Amino acid sequence: MRSVLISNMRRVKRAVPVIENKVKVQIGFGRSSAHPKLRNKGARVGIITVKGNELNEFLVEKVLHAVDFGFDIDDALLLLNEDFVLEFIEVKEHTRRKNLKDVRSRIIGREGRARQTIEKLTGAAIVISGNDVGVIVDADHLAMTIQGIESLISGSKHGNVFGFLERQGSKINKMDEDLGLREGIGDRY
Repeated sequence: MRSVLISNMRRVKRAVPVIENKVKVQIGFGRSSAHPKLRNKGARVGIITVKGNELNEFLVEKVLHAVDFGFDIDDALLLLNEDFVLEFIEVKEHTRRKNLKDVRSRIIGREGRARQTIEKLTGAAIVISGNDVGVIVDADHLAMTIQGIESLISGSKHGNVFGFLERQGSKINKMDEDLGLREGIGDRY
């Protein structure tokens, strides 16, 4: 049995029936201010218990963290696949600027277009909450997605970042398609 600290209980409670139907686990709700991690926060944070297979408990814990952060349940359920990873980037670690609202708006872009472009180029799901950026992406595209977002935070031009992501994405796709076998080589012998 695992215990998971949750700050947005309403969002997680809506997602629990979907998670329980998808994965064979039991999810219970509780609230405890006696928990040592909760005393320091001062806020009313909920505790969710997950019972089931050890592997399923671990996977559901990742899904619950993603839903709590703000991801849509469909995006969070991608974490049940072992190829997908949940990664968080703190905006403060990658910039010296004091106005973090401007930095966050660079990631989002006008009418959300920059975020959507990054999502299309990498196949990632991106959520921005406070001064943190959450990314759910397959392991192949993880490094380039993180580097692209960090470049935007550092102040790189959007066009340069999108070009980098396109080039890196095409390299990954070529590696997947090319098995090192060429047609016609075997016909010579």
